[in-house]
Amino acid sequence: MTVSDETPSPSWSDPGVIQRTGVSACAHCGLDVPPALHRPDEPLQFCCNGCRTVYDVIHGNGLEKYYDLARSADPAREKTRPATITDRSYRDFDDPGFQDAWCRPLADGHLEVDLYLENVHCVACVWLVEKLPIKLDGVDECLLDIRRGRARLRWDPRRARLSDIARFLDSLGYPAHPWRGSQMDSIHRSEDRRLLIRIAVAGAAAGNVMLIAFSLYGGYFSGMSEEFRQYFRWVSLLLTAPSVFWSGMEFYRGAWGSLKARSLHMDLPITIGIAAAFLWGSWNTITNRGEIYFDTLTVLIFLLLCGRWLVRRQQRSAADATELLHSLTPSAARRITDGVVSEVPLSALTIEDRVEVRAGETVPADGMVEEGNSRLDLSLLTGESVPQDVEPGAPVFAGTLNLEGRLVVRVMRSGEDTRVGRLMKEIEHAAGRRAPIVLLADRISGWFVAGVLFLALVTFALWVRNGVGLALDHAISLLIVTCPCALGMATPLAVGLALGRAARRGILVRGADVIERLQDGGELVLDKTGTLTEGRLDLVRTLGDAGSLPLVAALEANSAHPVARALLRAADASTLPTANSVRQISGAGIAGEVNGRTVIAASLSHLAGLGILPARALEEAIPGLLADALTPIGVAVDGQLVTVFGLGDTLRADALETLERLRARGWKPRILSGDHPSVVRAIGGRLGLAEDRCLGGVSPESKLQIVEGLARTGRVMMVGDGVNDAAALAAATVGVSVRGGAEASLAAADVYLSRPGLLPLAELVAGASGTVRTIRLNLALSLFYNLAGAGLAMSGLLNPLVAAVLMPISSLTVVLISLNNRSFGALSPNLLRPEQETSP
Repeated sequence: MTVSDETPSPSWSDPGVIQRTGVSACAHCGLDVPPALHRPDEPLQFCCNGCRTVYDVIHGNGLEKYYDLARSADPAREKTRPATITDRSYRDFDDPGFQDAWCRPLADGHLEVDLYLENVHCVACVWLVEKLPIKLDGVDECLLDIRRGRARLRWDPRRARLSDIARFLDSLGYPAHPWRGSQMDSIHRSEDRRLLIRIAVAGAAAGNVMLIAFSLYGGYFSGMSEEFRQYFRWVSLLLTAPSVFWSGMEFYRGAWGSLKARSLHMDLPITIGIAAAFLWGSWNTITNRGEIYFDTLTVLIFLLLCGRWLVRRQQRSAADATELLHSLTPSAARRITDGVVSEVPLSALTIEDRVEVRAGETVPADGMVEEGNSRLDLSLLTGESVPQDVEPGAPVFAGTLNLEGRLVVRVMRSGEDTRVGRLMKEIEHAAGRRAPIVLLADRISGWFVAGVLFLALVTFALWVRNGVGLALDHAISLLIVTCPCALGMATPLAVGLALGRAARRGILVRGADVIERLQDGGELVLDKTGTLTEGRLDLVRTLGDAGSLPLVAALEANSAHPVARALLRAADASTLPTANSVRQISGAGIAGEVNGRTVIAASLSHLAGLGILPARALEEAIPGLLADALTPIGVAVDGQLVTVFGLGDTLRADALETLERLRARGWKPRILSGDHPSVVRAIGGRLGLAEDRCLGGVSPESKLQIVEGLARTGRVMMVGDGVNDAAALAAATVGVSVRGGAEASLAAADVYLSRPGLLPLAELVAGASGTVRTIRLNLALSLFYNLAGAGLAMSGLLNPLVAAVLMPISSLTVVLISLNNRSFGALSPNLLRPEQETSP
């Protein structure tokens, strides 16, 4: 089926072309179509050739349901991202060395590989990618993990080539890269599988032993023959044994490790309690006397294992950081050998190789430009919002984006030796070096464990004169009633519920320890571009004749440059005149003819070189633009400078209010940015920050050093959005990545704010404060309950059966208090002072 075979159904519209204020919307992604790409004679419009190609591939393969799923995933029909396709051949994917490194052979001769796919963002993407086996012969299975963008692909190499599969994914808008974390994934899957099996065995044992216990308890009241009672006790023992000897191994290893390390861990009293209850219950079964405790024992093991699973899943996300970071650089490069361009794996590049980098591609290695002129987006490394001009002799770095022209680069460093590679190592080192701050429960667990063990020995000693059996009963009662379940639940339960509420508010927190680290204020380090500001150029001020804007926008209609986009957004795209003889002025601007008039939009220095100078009034106003950190763009019409546009990265609307809220909580803000120092100082001045707290021109390495220095003397919260912030985010006490951030910053950060703006940052700090108050209340009540229970057990007022009944009460109390916590609610619009907040 081809596009011409049927009437197509556009992705975001019912009738075919969306009209919003006279601007057509792309039939694939819903973004506005630039006037230069509008085709009045066609029913469907596209914002770029990538969207047109993807749309044709989807319809040509009968996959139109993708658009229905996209609409259901986004009922508001918001604009999504344009399709990204490349012209890569992916021939390196068929290289035997590549397949040895990244593919796994299966028993039937087929191969399996994990690929990282760009642009995966909704369930429609999952549906589209997982249709691969139907559309490509030889593909057995393709499963997509939407959270990480990882596709697990299984195929028959005798019937299909991996390069063909990758090209098809690319044509759908999902460029593919090898997934670098496959080995670690395999280890994690194996560990998770073992723990799940232990939980399953413990759950099965607990369920069956509880059913038998109901029969035994019923027998105490309604009567039960001795042979049946003894039979049920022996069956309970046999069913409990696998739970104790195999499922409980998780706790025994922790207890043994704590003994070897000569430190007390909460696994130790759990292990002693399990061992004592099982041994004494087994002895009572053999001798046909006393209580057997097997129901309490199996349920305890099952619940504790479930809690351990939840903690492990929470911690697992930290292991994804390194895997995501490797997607910043391409997996292949275009090497030039004797004038012939060929794709080779990135690992094949050596020093002095020459590589071609086309417009729109990422630089694969650090090197020097030999041929070509272009502009590079360096925001990956520096955070600088304005592209940088490069020419022969200029250095370039891996991971930066070539915006305009073709470049030939001589390789100086590749792989892990590149600047971005070294930065990734710093991120991993910082993340691994920073041990989680010990939670409140952990800080008292050593004393608690020692106290419980001491009291159990004292109880045994006090009662042993009345018989060993009675002494053991009371000691076991103490171990059961003081089981650290409530103490262990106090923090994770309160935090888990709070994190769920936070997630519903668009605040995604990586782990429980992050909540505690947000207490008591400290240094607040903020990136500028994309964090305090919107992260894009906009037309902020116009000096002179504003009527020249449509003329300039007509010239810029065919350009993808950030300056062009800013001017096009400010103009009325539906009424632009027609531009002719348009030409780019390398590194300076653009020129052409509009309505018979010669128009040049360029830097003031370039216009001055042409002898075009501003009139006195304009000349006197230009320093005001520079003082406000705005970039001046001059517009000359027929040789006269008539307008100066001031372009800048606009401050977020809620930035000032958010900083006021955070100052009230003890956080002292400062700015660290890769942008020019004068720009940073201007932004800081608008936020009420002193000049010495606004540092510009800071490299990623310097950001890391500054944050590490601040962290040595107190708490540091780092807020950023770019890869240049990632190492500092990992080294800070708490790293926060804002919406729209690069994947590396998301991976290194402890918190991700998925809602736009900075106000969620104030909600994060306020919610953390309320959560910690709940944790402290939970801990206090848990300790009081355990002390009271221990006193009753030592006085002989508890037997093991009553202790087993009373034990869940403290856990239930913790649950009720945590459920009543109302942290991470919406902040009052006028709420600036912490003491005005309501308690949880």
